[in-house]
Amino acid sequence: MKVQAWYLEPTYYDYYYQKDHWNFYTIYSLSIGEGELLTTPLQVANLASILANRGFYVRPHMVKGIETPDSYYKLQYDRQDTGIDSVHFKTVVDAMGEIVDGTARVARVKDIEIAGKTGTVQNKNSFDHSAFMAFAPKENPQIAISVYVENAGWGGGVAAAITGLLIEKYIKGEVASNRAWVENYVMTKAYLKNL
Repeated sequence: MKVQAWYLEPTYYDYYYQKDHWNFYTIYSLSIGEGELLTTPLQVANLASILANRGFYVRPHMVKGIETPDSYYKLQYDRQDTGIDSVHFKTVVDAMGEIVDGTARVARVKDIEIAGKTGTVQNKNSFDHSAFMAFAPKENPQIAISVYVENAGWGGGVAAAITGLLIEKYIKGEVASNRAWVENYVMTKAYLKNL
C-alpha cells in the first residue's frame, strides 16, 4: 500500500517556508502526529483496524446494510496487508490498553477490554478538538472506531466517552444503567461547562 505523503516532500517545505528556511525543528512535530500531518476520521479508524488486526485491514466500504451472513465474508476478499509482521504490534496494543485505564478512563466498559489512544487537535481560533481512536475487545476485536468532537477539549474527555458508549452498545447491545451518567454527560454537553 503506497500512501501519498506530500507533507514529507522537501518541495512542499521549500514552497511553504521558502528554500533553506526550514529544518528539523520545523518538521519534528510530524513524528507525534502534529504539524502538517493531516488525516481524516476514516483514516484514523482504519489505523485502529490495522492495530486491532495486528497488520491488516479490510478496505472501507459504504454499505446500506448487511443483508445475509455471507455479505460480510465477501468483504474479506478485499483484505489489505501492511506487510508488517504481527509480532511488532504487541507493545503498541498493550500500551493502548493502558491508556483506557489512564487518561481515557471514561471510555472503560465492564467486561470489555478496550485499547485506545487519546488525541487533542489544537485549534488556535477556539477550544481544542477532542479525538479518540479505539478498538475492542483488545483480543479478538469486533469494532474499530475513531471519534472527533469539535471544540470539546482534550481527547480523554468527550471523544473517549462517546467511543466507550458506542463500543458498549455495539458489543453488548445496550448501555448499562450504571453508565447512564456517561450518556448524560455526552447528551447534555456537560463537557462544554469545563472549557
